[in-house]
Amino acid sequence: MPERRTPLYDYHLRSARELVKGGGDYMFPTSYTSPVEEHLNVRRNVGMQDLSTMGEIDIKGPGAERLVRRLLVNEVLDLEPGQLRYSTMCNERGGIVDDVTVYKFTDEHFMIVASSGPRLKSYRWVAEHAEGRSAYVTDVTAAVALPVVQGPRSRKLLKTVVEDVDLDALRFFRFAPGRIGEIELIISRSGYTGELGYELYTPADQAQVLWEHLLRAGREFNLMPYGVAAMQSLRIEKSLPLYGSDINEDYTPFHAGLGRWVRFDKPDFVGREALLRVQGEGLEKRWTGLVLESEVPAAVGDAVYSIADVASFREKMYSGSEAGEYKDDLLPGERRVGHVTCSAQGPSVGAVVAMAYVETAHSWPGNNLLVEINGRPIPARVAQPPFFDPEMARVRAKPQDDDRRLEPSPEPAPYANASVNGSA
Repeated sequence: MPERRTPLYDYHLRSARELVKGGGDYMFPTSYTSPVEEHLNVRRNVGMQDLSTMGEIDIKGPGAERLVRRLLVNEVLDLEPGQLRYSTMCNERGGIVDDVTVYKFTDEHFMIVASSGPRLKSYRWVAEHAEGRSAYVTDVTAAVALPVVQGPRSRKLLKTVVEDVDLDALRFFRFAPGRIGEIELIISRSGYTGELGYELYTPADQAQVLWEHLLRAGREFNLMPYGVAAMQSLRIEKSLPLYGSDINEDYTPFHAGLGRWVRFDKPDFVGREALLRVQGEGLEKRWTGLVLESEVPAAVGDAVYSIADVASFREKMYSGSEAGEYKDDLLPGERRVGHVTCSAQGPSVGAVVAMAYVETAHSWPGNNLLVEINGRPIPARVAQPPFFDPEMARVRAKPQDDDRRLEPSPEPAPYANASVNGSA
């Protein structure tokens, strides 16, 4: 497919180190400076990313709420106007069509925000199910840009430029219409980094003006744009799934650890019967965290093995690029027990971490496994996700926390000294 470009493509082309094709065939900036520097700046100060690749699906009409309720596994009847909620959409087999956020404007007006990769598939899924349901579905993605501002100083920065919204009163997973200068936008307190942050739904023709304005206003708050490389390490530290390798129609919400958002007290939704069967039968595998004894991340699809034996004698290698080093002392079992879906160097936790689908019998926290990276077995330890801020304190930060949270580095890294043969 030919490449797609967001309204901020020209800025990325001028400023990014590299552009790569990603989900939805969009061109994504990998980074502008160093991915590690961008990652840590989001954790310490404030960063800004272009997420205009996401899909916005507008749903209106007297049957809008009924349609959304049928398509999402989560409940929407108790949503208030100005509230958003995370959910998955599943097929009749319980497989994940997409993971989405739904915004409620009124009882007859909702917006579903789809992932970048399956954006068009998700729109068609919603539109097909809307037939005969008194709901009118429109793909408004081309009209909307989505700059996101993330980090502990994001609220202080936006308070200097945003009008018509009390950001101190805007709670986590709430949104409100607002204005920056003459640009009218929707400000949502949400994000994909595990930090206090905001997503700014902006008219596409105003995106460049808004982006440049925020860059200027953000200088005193150490604002830096960040690319997809930092986004990946930020979201992997928080064990946030990305549609593709992490979740797709081969997996149910229960496999991916998203079962808490499945509401069986609803009388009907697509995939309900299949998900009830999965819940009753149990899981053969689950998506879990791994801490790797490696200097480099694993690749998508790298095999995960149980440990079959410990070598009593380590033979030295005498040829090849690794001459002088000793052969591995841990030997993988004959049968593969899982595979890696994503991995990254975690600057905030001081370790290389990964998420993997692992057979349930081998997925308990603290279990020792091996991951085959570049043909070599690398020790790994199962860890309870997320790796960073499991209490979710940072995304829920109150206004009085803004100054207190400006630490020179994130909280102590619990995995910095983690070892398969010991503990942090």
